[in-house]
Amino acid sequence: MNIIFGLLIIAVGSMGQSSSYVPINKIKEWSWENFWLVQGIFAWVVFPLLGAIMAISFPEMIEVYISNAAATWQTVGYGVLWGVGGLTFGLSMRYLGIALGQSVALGTCAAFGTLIPAMLSGTDLFSPKGLILLLAVAVTLVGITLVGYAGSLRSKNMSDEERRKAIKDFALKKGLLIALFAGVMSACFSLGLNAGIPVKEAAIAAGAKELFAQNPVTLLVTFGGFITNLVYCLYMNRKNKTGGEIRRSSKAVLINNTLFCALAGLLWYTQFFGLGMGQSFFEPDSVMMAFSWSILMSLNVVFSNVWGVILKEWKGAGKKAVIFLAIGMGTLILSLIIPNLSK
Repeated sequence: MNIIFGLLIIAVGSMGQSSSYVPINKIKEWSWENFWLVQGIFAWVVFPLLGAIMAISFPEMIEVYISNAAATWQTVGYGVLWGVGGLTFGLSMRYLGIALGQSVALGTCAAFGTLIPAMLSGTDLFSPKGLILLLAVAVTLVGITLVGYAGSLRSKNMSDEERRKAIKDFALKKGLLIALFAGVMSACFSLGLNAGIPVKEAAIAAGAKELFAQNPVTLLVTFGGFITNLVYCLYMNRKNKTGGEIRRSSKAVLINNTLFCALAGLLWYTQFFGLGMGQSFFEPDSVMMAFSWSILMSLNVVFSNVWGVILKEWKGAGKKAVIFLAIGMGTLILSLIIPNLSK
């Protein structure tokens, strides 16, 4: 029963993340670098900070960080690397659309983000537990590959006009390369959470609620990512001369864009808020715990493709593409069951 609760919580968070790009479509007049930075302030600083405070008071949280300085800085460092993935992740949505872009990037992220932390924690991938973990990851990758193949079929069956209408800047080759790179770098988020385990344990020892104990670690990773995105967006401001764009916005545009950026940031953050809560229902050394990162990525792919259907990205894709999409999504859902084979 605990596992079911954990999965449901992660699923709710995943649903939020997969919806986070929808409010961005409501943003008006701002260039990419400006709305990306504003939504990032909410997604990577404001809401993660509020989530961390739910676990432990701010003064105590700072003491935990200082007393575990090595783990703190390592976690932030992984966050900086993850920030590179976050930047290119956004570009993959631009060139491939929500469905295919998230599928390719999240598939790569799922594999690296699951297996590397498992090996770093000493898991023998050829032990019974390790083999089940490998099987679960393999099934996840099969599901994501099927979804990606459905995306390629969609691309072949759609006319250039239909592709441009569904995805304004559609570019398959460029988008795939960016999405693969984004997936590899995005896996650093999982490595950051793994590096921050001493911080989490110290927070619990200081009285943090176990249900929210991972939130202070998540804040460190997202703050590192914010630094990367801040530097890049300021560079783009200077390059494109868009630094005063927000200041010159009308009151109506400023309110509209800020609200939708805040909503996008909140929805995005729910995935890691839900991941931390969901993991608290899993056994610490179980396959389910080790596989939880892939669970989040799998559900993100499923829900992102649901949004892809709703936003008509699959319109005109053809029956075969839709069938492979459905099989791929079903395979991803099936992968969630495999970790329980270890019992």
